[in-house]
Amino acid sequence: MNHIRVISPGLLTAVQDLGRPGYAHLGISASGAADAFSLRAGNLLVGNPEGAAALEMTLAGGTFEFESPAVIALTGADFEASVPMWRAVAIPPGELRAGHARSGARCYLCVRGGIDVPLVLGSRSTHLLTGLGGMEGRALKRGDVLPVAARAGTSAGGQVRVPPPRGPAIRVTSTCDPSALCGGIWHVREDSDRMGLRLRGPSLERHTGHMLTEGVPLGAVQVPPDGQPIILFVEHQTTGGYPKIANVVSADFHAVGQLRPRDEVRFEHVSIDAALALLHEQEAWLRSLV
Repeated sequence: MNHIRVISPGLLTAVQDLGRPGYAHLGISASGAADAFSLRAGNLLVGNPEGAAALEMTLAGGTFEFESPAVIALTGADFEASVPMWRAVAIPPGELRAGHARSGARCYLCVRGGIDVPLVLGSRSTHLLTGLGGMEGRALKRGDVLPVAARAGTSAGGQVRVPPPRGPAIRVTSTCDPSALCGGIWHVREDSDRMGLRLRGPSLERHTGHMLTEGVPLGAVQVPPDGQPIILFVEHQTTGGYPKIANVVSADFHAVGQLRPRDEVRFEHVSIDAALALLHEQEAWLRSLV
């Protein structure tokens, strides 16, 4: 079994996979990768199952020492790195460095075999707010040693497979009038986190108020009493009593995961049929990697 030693963890690096769905009734959201699309792509590039655990680096990468040769892929945000992104690369034993993000927020270091930390409720993902999973439920720190499972695979190589660029707006569906949301320009607030992307912009006071608490999904756009919307993110609460005026389409969850503080955000309303078509196109691109 290969091992990775954390020389420098970067700003916020944690073990993530596709999360642990099915535990909302216990108050535990699925969590997992903030940009699941990029994690899935990286795993497919290195010959892993798409849900294998990888390292999610936020805004600034780290330095990691591999004790044995490995096949890796970096996907997601455009990070300064010592290897090309969006391509499977065979690396010798030694250090791998990832620098700061040139654009986007999160980069994924996928390793053939996957990060082999213990399963917690069926997932290796780190739920930072509750301290579940990953490396003792926390972000990585200097000196951590991560096991990598052995996995056979074809040799690394091939061309860089950069996905199609995303559009200028986050697409949403809605059962109410979305004109106020889609007509505004918003900015991501600095107090955003994995629980929610808090936005600053025109007040949506006419949508505020309280309602009976009910279940809330990933990507729901909630409007609290101050009229400033929140996009519920991967560690969102499982129930909520604020009005939900729209929901980000599944194909744009990855775009939400790449938002960084002070980024400008615009919304575009689409139909359910259009949302399904966008998801179909995204899944077709992922299947092209196999």
